[in-house]
Amino acid sequence: MEFSIKSGSPEKQRSACVVVGVFESRKLTLAAELLDKAAKGYISDIVRRGDMDGKAGSTLLLHNVPGTLSDRVLLIGLGKEKEFHEKEFGSAIRTAVKTLNETGAFDASLFLTELSVRKRSVAWRVRQCAMIALDATYRFDQFKSKKDEVRRPLRKLTLGIERRNELALAEEALAQGIAIAEGMAVARNLGNLPPNVCHPTHVAEQAQAMAREFKLHCEVLERADMEKLGMHSLLSVAQGSHQPPKLIVLSHQGGKAGEKPVVLVGKGVTFDTGGISLKPAPDMDEMKFDMCGAAGVLGTMHTVARLKLPINLTVIVPATENMPGGGATRPGDIVTSMSGQTIEILNTDAEGRLILCDALTYAERFEPDTVIDVATLTGACVVALGSVASGLFANKETLARELLEAGEEAHDRAWHMPLWDDYQELLKSPFADMGNIGGRWAGAITAACFLSRFTKKFKWAHLDVAGTAYKSGADKGATGRPVPLLAHYLLQRAGKLN
Repeated sequence: MEFSIKSGSPEKQRSACVVVGVFESRKLTLAAELLDKAAKGYISDIVRRGDMDGKAGSTLLLHNVPGTLSDRVLLIGLGKEKEFHEKEFGSAIRTAVKTLNETGAFDASLFLTELSVRKRSVAWRVRQCAMIALDATYRFDQFKSKKDEVRRPLRKLTLGIERRNELALAEEALAQGIAIAEGMAVARNLGNLPPNVCHPTHVAEQAQAMAREFKLHCEVLERADMEKLGMHSLLSVAQGSHQPPKLIVLSHQGGKAGEKPVVLVGKGVTFDTGGISLKPAPDMDEMKFDMCGAAGVLGTMHTVARLKLPINLTVIVPATENMPGGGATRPGDIVTSMSGQTIEILNTDAEGRLILCDALTYAERFEPDTVIDVATLTGACVVALGSVASGLFANKETLARELLEAGEEAHDRAWHMPLWDDYQELLKSPFADMGNIGGRWAGAITAACFLSRFTKKFKWAHLDVAGTAYKSGADKGATGRPVPLLAHYLLQRAGKLN
């Protein structure tokens, strides 16, 4: 989709459709009032008769509105004006774009970005609009022999802003929103691919393609390289699979020479059967989404590289399958991690932490300023937070606060979970330095506690996205989260967030 920014009156827009809003009190927005004035009360008359009540999610498409230059006018219900905040703004944009995509309008002028949202700038509104519009029109149908047809899908969207002196700010925000949406699409595409296509080698090839496109540095470590490094925890997960594991390292050098990088580590289990601790059969197909942490950090790298952010960023992806077989790791096996710490594997389905711990140790060589790992790590986090918020753990309060604020700004929220030493007791093993599970209780916390044992040398945060990275049911598919959260965090660090 092509985007543009324009400052002008809605009645003067030559497009297939102009979009304006109506509140539940039947109050027209400023843009709707301007249209109504040009149409000599045509729109207010329709609203007064009750054809549009302004309730959130309602729509009314008008043709040949007098006094206007557009073919159609689309009215979007905004709900109650006093309750119109970030969520309602996002819902209105999504409703508008989805409706436009079904009307056959090739292009449209959207005058919802002018709406006032408490404590949010015009840059925020434009950035959100671009992200939501591209997310709403995302489709994944490459494996369908007959594609789902959309009648003349929306190709061009012009975003209206009120003041001409805000154009430069809005243009920058638009570029950011498009780049974030592109990163989300990268993450969604990788997550949605079937596991017979998206195996560790394919993930590595996608990283190499990204490196060629944006002139990044990419290194892919093979099994032999990992053996030399002593990554026996990571390799233990790969033992049952015929697919070779990969450790993918992708670097963007946009900051000053010698500046310590931010390192993102993404769990890349391209299919998780649970190993010998086999998962139940129902919904096991969704375990192709167990690499959504890897997809998320690669999508974030795409956004950063597209925007050429002045920061140093390194992405590390440990990629493997977790399969049962004659060579698979057994419950009771003890392995030595790259850090030298020994782990008793009590449950082979707690494999994400086993590959992440070696990747976190590997991150030390980059002398990072900050390390953030992203993983669909625990069902316990889904029980705790559902699909609304990602679980956030951190060994520094300031980092946790920065990520929480980035999540609020992006409307890709996280919730701060405890990382107290009291929970470390649950990981005790009589035979090794630790077990890889902590029992039935506080599963998301004990998983984070496990990872914290490998992060003593740097500032670190862990995002458990098991409930947010993909959806089940009728809307099954990867969501692209937490690309918006991470992108906003990195934009803030780069001083580019307005």
